[in-house]
Parts: sequence; structure tokens; C-alpha cells
Amino acid sequence: MSTPTRKPLISGNWKMHHNHFEALQMVQKLAYLLTAEDHAAVDVSVHPPFTDLRTVQTYFMSEKEQIPIALGAQHCHWEEKGAFTGEVAPAMLAKLDVAYVIAGHSERRELFGETDEQVNRKAAAIYTAGMTPILCCGETLDEREAGATEAKVRSQVEAGLAGLSPEQVGGMVIAYEPIWAIGTGRTASSDDAQAVCALVRSVVADRSGADAAAAVRIQYGGSVKPTNAAELMAQPDIDGALVGGASLDADDFARIVQYRL
Repeated sequence: MSTPTRKPLISGNWKMHHNHFEALQMVQKLAYLLTAEDHAAVDVSVHPPFTDLRTVQTYFMSEKEQIPIALGAQHCHWEEKGAFTGEVAPAMLAKLDVAYVIAGHSERRELFGETDEQVNRKAAAIYTAGMTPILCCGETLDEREAGATEAKVRSQVEAGLAGLSPEQVGGMVIAYEPIWAIGTGRTASSDDAQAVCALVRSVVADRSGADAAAAVRIQYGGSVKPTNAAELMAQPDIDGALVGGASLDADDFARIVQYRL
């Protein structure tokens, strides 16, 4: 099902790092490091904390700095408004020119108890607000060692896509992030990552059809570094990376974006 028309998307998830001063310095340096050729070959998004979004948006949209880096968010609620202290509505993010929102990152699932149903509601709400969800899936080390990777990933993807049209599914991003490889320095081998990403694409085909499966972009996330990015990206069903720790350093993140060089 692999097709060369899927432009890779490299996304930097900053998690709870960088205040708005540091965020500005980060994107200024990143904009300097990335070339027009890089942007022609690879889509790039950065996902700062909520408190940084306006600062980064202002920089990206300034008349003097026409920078083709997409602004992303790490999380949102599924409701339009309401008594949800500490939460942020999708429409609020859309007003800041956010293009991509991560839904169901393993840390949100594992640390904050997000369920498959909630992740699905968020994905639908992100689309309703005119943005694109990055739907995350992945297994724990115990699940992997028990041979439950396929069942876990399949169930998360099927639940996450519930109620979405084939066109919406084809236009979204799905990130496979093995939980045991996030922030640990351990990385799935390129063959292992490819096998699960191919599984994700087959689930999409079963659920939403061949066209959606051919169009959907599937990222790998889990200790992606400049040293392993090219090998991972060479796999036919890996269409990008959801980068954590390495995205906090402009030089490292730029090298991942430039994996093809």
C-alpha cells in the first residue's frame, strides 16, 4: 500500500519543557537551520506547551518571518466549552493557527487515565475545529513481552477511528509509539517499527478502505534521534516521526528533519 505521494511529517513534542522565552529561541534557531529544500521534502510541526503557543504563533506569522513550520498542540478537551478547569477547547487552539493536535499520547493515557473513548472524542473534536489529529497508539513492555502488541495496537486504532469518515481517516496522522521506547533510550528496530506501522495501515484499510490506508500518514515515535532517523524513515509504512527529547534541541531536531541528507 505504500505510495510516494505521502509527504513525511516530522513532529516535535516538547512535552512540559521550554518557557515562552526558550520557545522563541528554539523556533528562531530551527527556522535558521532548515532550508527551503528541507521544507519541500518534509512537513514539520512543533508542539510546545500551551503557554508558548501564542509566542510561537506570532513568530511564525510575522511579516518578516514566513516560516513553513506548522504549529501543533499536545492535547485538548473534546468539548467546545464548559466547566472543565485546566482544560483547553479545540476551537481555542484553532484560533491560534494550530494545525495538528496530538490525541491519546501514551503519557496522557498512562498518567492521566485517558480512555480509548475519550481519545476518539478528541480526534473528532479536533477535526470539527478544522485541525488534524495525530492519533497515538502503542504497547507497554509487559504487553510486548506477552505477545499482545498486535491486539493492543489494533484495539486502540479501531477505537480511535470510530465514527470518522474514510476521508477524515485518510487525512489524519497516526503515531505508533511503543511505550517502552519513550524516553528510555531504547528504540524498536526499524523492522519491528515497520511491522507495527504496517499493521496500523492494515487496520485502517479494514476499517476505512484502501484509499484511506494509502493516504494516512503513520509516524513512529520512541527515542527517535539523528542517528536512527534515516533507517526508520526508509521503511515503506513509516511516513514521519513523533520526536520527544531530541526535539528540544534545535540542532538535533533539524538533523532528524534532514534525515535524507
